[in-house]
Amino acid sequence: MARFEGALARASAQHGLVPPAHAELISRVCEHARFDAAQLARDGRSGTLAIPFVKELTAQVAAVSPEAAKHLHAGATSQDVIDTAAVLCIGPACARVIDLTQRLGSAASELARRHGRTTTAARTLLQPALPVPFGWKAAVWLSIVGRSMKELRRASASACVLQFGGPSGTLWFFGERGPAVLAALAKELALPASLVPWHSARDRFARLGAELAILTGAAGKIGRDVSLLMQREVREAAEGAAVGRGGSSSMPHKRNPALSVLALEAAYRAPGLVATLLGQLTSEHERGLGQWQSQWFTMRELVCAAASAVSAMAEVLGGLEVDSSAMQSNLESLLEDHAQDSFGSASAMIEAALADWASASSPGKAP
Repeated sequence: MARFEGALARASAQHGLVPPAHAELISRVCEHARFDAAQLARDGRSGTLAIPFVKELTAQVAAVSPEAAKHLHAGATSQDVIDTAAVLCIGPACARVIDLTQRLGSAASELARRHGRTTTAARTLLQPALPVPFGWKAAVWLSIVGRSMKELRRASASACVLQFGGPSGTLWFFGERGPAVLAALAKELALPASLVPWHSARDRFARLGAELAILTGAAGKIGRDVSLLMQREVREAAEGAAVGRGGSSSMPHKRNPALSVLALEAAYRAPGLVATLLGQLTSEHERGLGQWQSQWFTMRELVCAAASAVSAMAEVLGGLEVDSSAMQSNLESLLEDHAQDSFGSASAMIEAALADWASASSPGKAP
């Protein structure tokens, strides 16, 4: 929020609306400003944290220059500050999730390559079907992860846009210089500019939240498969052993799919969070009541759910213990006469999934 206010002062100064010396002072105070978060929360009963925030920041600027303090926040509205601050947090957070997704995909691609001829039983409706390569199963995981990463990258780029419209959204305070100030502010914050404000148009966040939830669900699907393969009656694969992980407080013989649990709990939470974002699309007129105010918390929880799920499964697949002998034994006992090689086009499918992943994970590739 302080970054926004400092950048606004500099952008306004570029177009003759704030004396350059005052803009420099405001910018310097914003850079070093410190706040009592608990006090701001107590003072935030006006409905938005921006009001006590601007009051406190104005006092800090006024302590240095009362004249400069008159130019702080000029032409902006509370939602400009809050939404842009949220974007400045969400962008790096999504970049971190994408980095974690890259790790997950790389681990899945390695399994697909390594186990292209490791025979296991496909399972349909939880019952043994026909033999397939375990690498093909990993390629299916990889395909979901690759698509999710591409769409998350696109949705994040679309959603992380400057919010700047002023009290009613028309930049009236700046007159004809409004678009120029907006462009300068966007450049200062390294954010794309949107001349039409999105105060009450929350579709970008809804799409981003949906993609975060889909990615979380993709990690949960992998966690579900791994946990089923890890059942003692199956024992075809297992999460890598680690001190303090997977044990039971009362049953020492157990080895639990502890990391898969993290992915699955996040996958259970994510759909409800997206439903909240979809409900927030129905805001009233030019500024809604309660929708955008609750959106920061919803988006935070979705980003954290995705990061938790993807990080957990990246660790699982990176250290997955694959028991090919158990796979072969189960095939022979479950499928009897059908245990022969029936891979069909599985090898071509694995190669296709690997090629798609290579395209999705290419550094600097445009969304």
